[in-house]
Amino acid sequence: MSGTAPIRIGTRGSRLALWQAGAARDALIAAHGFALDAIEIVPITTSGDKIRDRPLSEAGGKGLFSKEIEAALLKGDIDIAVHSAKDMETVLSPGLMIGACLEREDVRDALVARNDFTLDALPSGARVGTASLRREALLRRARPDLRVELLRGNVPTRVGKVDAGEVDAALLAAAGLKRLGMESRISELMALELFPPACGQGTIAIECRADDSRMCDRLAAIDHRETSAALACERAFLGALDGSCKTPVAGYARMEEGVLRFDGVILAEDGGESYESSGFGDPADAARIGDAAGRDVRRRAPAAFLKRLGIG
Repeated sequence: MSGTAPIRIGTRGSRLALWQAGAARDALIAAHGFALDAIEIVPITTSGDKIRDRPLSEAGGKGLFSKEIEAALLKGDIDIAVHSAKDMETVLSPGLMIGACLEREDVRDALVARNDFTLDALPSGARVGTASLRREALLRRARPDLRVELLRGNVPTRVGKVDAGEVDAALLAAAGLKRLGMESRISELMALELFPPACGQGTIAIECRADDSRMCDRLAAIDHRETSAALACERAFLGALDGSCKTPVAGYARMEEGVLRFDGVILAEDGGESYESSGFGDPADAARIGDAAGRDVRRRAPAAFLKRLGIG
C-alpha cells in the first residue's frame, strides 16, 4: 500500500476494544502483506462509554456502543469498524454490512469472585454484579437467593470493583478476560446448559460499507467462515424476536461434524419463565435456521409473556 492512504479501523477506546482492533489489523497484515503503518487504529468514544450510572436497556440499547462508530464509517472517516458482535444492533444501519468475523473465542460466561468462590459456594445474599439482563435472569433462575446489582464499566474496572468489595462477584464474558490476559481471575466458567451465552458473545465482527467492494474483498480473505455462519444464525434468532439488550435472550450456534447446530432461549427478567428452541442444518442456511428457531419461540410463548418483554 505504499503511497496510498492507510486503512483506518474505527473502534471503542477500551483496552479490550483496542486489543480486538489490533487482532483485526494483524489479520489484515498477515493476509495481504501490508506494512504496520498502512493500518491506523482510530479510537472513538461512544455514548455507551459515557453512560455508567444505569443499565443500557434504560439508556437506549446496545447500539449505544456502536452508533458513533457506524456514523464515522458511513461518513468515510474510517474504512472499517471492529466490534464485539454481541454489542451490535440486531439490524445494521442501511449501507453497512458485516464483512468478516475473526475466529471465535470461548463463548461462556465467567464468574470472578472474591475468595475464588464458585456460584454454588457464594453465600446467600452475596452481591453479584452485571449489566446484562440475560445474565441477571439466568442468575435469578440459578440462585434466587443472591442479590443482583448493576455493574458497569470496562473489564478491568468491573474486576477491580470485585477486588474493592463493591460486589462479591461479577459475571463477565470469558472471552474478554482471556483476551486481556486476565484468565487467572476466573473463579468458575459457567456451564452452557445453565448459562447459555449472548448471541455473538466471543465474536469479533468487522463492519464495512456494503458498496466498498475493495474493502469487502480484503475482509473476505480474513473471514473465519464457521464463526460468520454462527453469528448469522444467532443474529437471525435475535431478529425474529426483536431482540435487543432490553430482552433476556441467549443463543449459541456451532459447527458439529459439518452441521450447524443452534440452541436459543428467551427468559422472563426474573428467570422464572423461559422458552427454548433448537435447529440444525447446512451452514449455508445459517440465517434461516436462526430465524426459524426465533419464530418457533414466538409461536409457543404466550402473548402476555412476550408483551412483558416488549416483543410485539
